[in-house]
Amino acid sequence: MGYYKKWSEFADRYRQMCLENDTISDELFKEYGVNRGLRDINGNGVLTGLTNISMIESFRTENGKKVPCDGVLWYRGYNVMELVGSIPEHAFGFERTAYLLLFGEMPSAEEERQFAELLAHVRELPTNFTRDVIMKAASKDIMNSMTRSILTLASYDDQLESNEVDNVIRQCLNLISVFPMLAVYGYHAYNHYERDGSMYIHRPNPELSTAENLLMMLRPDQNYTFLEAKVLDVALLLHMEHGGGNNSTFTTRVVTSSGSDTYSSIAAAMSSLKGPKHGGANIKVMEMMNDIRTHVRDYSDKEEVGAYLGRILDGEAFDRRGLIYGMGHAVYSLSDPRERVFKSFVERLSIEKHREKDMELYNNIEMLAPELIAKKRRIYKGVSPNVDFYSGFVYEMLGIPVELYTPIFAIARIVGWSAHRIEEIIGMNKIIRPAYKSVMKEKKLNI
Repeated sequence: MGYYKKWSEFADRYRQMCLENDTISDELFKEYGVNRGLRDINGNGVLTGLTNISMIESFRTENGKKVPCDGVLWYRGYNVMELVGSIPEHAFGFERTAYLLLFGEMPSAEEERQFAELLAHVRELPTNFTRDVIMKAASKDIMNSMTRSILTLASYDDQLESNEVDNVIRQCLNLISVFPMLAVYGYHAYNHYERDGSMYIHRPNPELSTAENLLMMLRPDQNYTFLEAKVLDVALLLHMEHGGGNNSTFTTRVVTSSGSDTYSSIAAAMSSLKGPKHGGANIKVMEMMNDIRTHVRDYSDKEEVGAYLGRILDGEAFDRRGLIYGMGHAVYSLSDPRERVFKSFVERLSIEKHREKDMELYNNIEMLAPELIAKKRRIYKGVSPNVDFYSGFVYEMLGIPVELYTPIFAIARIVGWSAHRIEEIIGMNKIIRPAYKSVMKEKKLNI
């Protein structure tokens, strides 16, 4: 308390000095040809490297012109929509897809079985780690809790600083395996110590898939339906990797390029992902949807739904920022392939959960929002729903608490981070050092 009281004496003054001396005008960015956020007016990122892991396609060249197209996401040369479609109905795809992203080849049935067994074998934490690390200083911010656990796991690794490829692969596989435990146990610790809920710690079952274990460890009765696990498995698969240009993956590669260790690189990526502009997008969608449910009486009335969406866009409703969350993407134009493949699974789950009316509301917003945005905004490319539009709805139907929405993203994305860390170590071997143009003015000391 004494710290905050003392700080309050200086806060206004320090804030004002920072505002005066750290503000850089749009005119200077234009004058020097520098793009804010490494993105141009069309949302295209500045090229900072090459990768063989994944690719996003949102435009095609026809007759020498760049034309928007339905989005395509590729993992190691395979269309993600086809990857999801190739998974047998009564099987799961997380483990097979993780193998593909990490090693660049589609596993045979036997290789997939061996890989799944390896992940199950290393899915354990050091003795008393849950008690001594995860349960100490429990926090509502599960991403911070996980990051602390990741950095603490480094102290148990005798080969911490070795960046030999086989050692990095071992470290990455260990982290991929225990991420569901770090997330779920972190939530249970928070729920018990901060919300006075019951405490239960279920150990993972080596016979279950990653998605099944996640649901089993989370729920008091350990029960789940096959469809619940199937939909969660698809969600994890679709969030594993995304073109290499996203903020947290770039963070992974920047830290890796400095020669730092695996735990530090993944912890840095976690710190990036937790930002609301990156991994927390589906939470904003859920907050918006709850607000819409409060103010719209008839979910099937397109006119009523459209009128309220218009109020949101005009900054008159919800958080008054004029945004319909879950609509649009920095890269995709006509459609997000993850949303297109995910939607059919969401519809199936909504039927099992008797949430058809909510599904109808989502469908109407998906249809109406792009039209309204096109009318009210100056846009340079198409607007369509992204995967975050539905992922929060799925997690809600699965009974997953909001505090775990972004951690579940991390449980999936660590596979992509690991693949990029390995590729950076093998293929680049040069520290990433971007340049900044200084617009500082020279000053003279008054002595």
